[in-house]
Amino acid sequence: MPIANEQTLLSYPTDFPIKVMGRKEARFAHTVVSIVRRHAPDFDAATMELRPSRQGNYLSVTCTIRAHSREQLDALYKDLCDHPSVVMVL
Repeated sequence: MPIANEQTLLSYPTDFPIKVMGRKEARFAHTVVSIVRRHAPDFDAATMELRPSRQGNYLSVTCTIRAHSREQLDALYKDLCDHPSVVMVL
């Protein structure tokens, strides 16, 4: 069930970090950036943080976007979660 903007603790616009985890693949980070930019065209990929898992099987990609609404964040989370390379989104 969607949460109305009146019920959120965030005030928009706000900088919002999104951590995306997936299997370490050659183009995983590029895929994440492509999805993020569909929802936040002003996202600067140079600010993205990458962190491999201890054993190197997974990659964590953190993107901090300028969020303008709850609907924007919900749509971004849905697109990221729907991608087959993505294991988890926080």
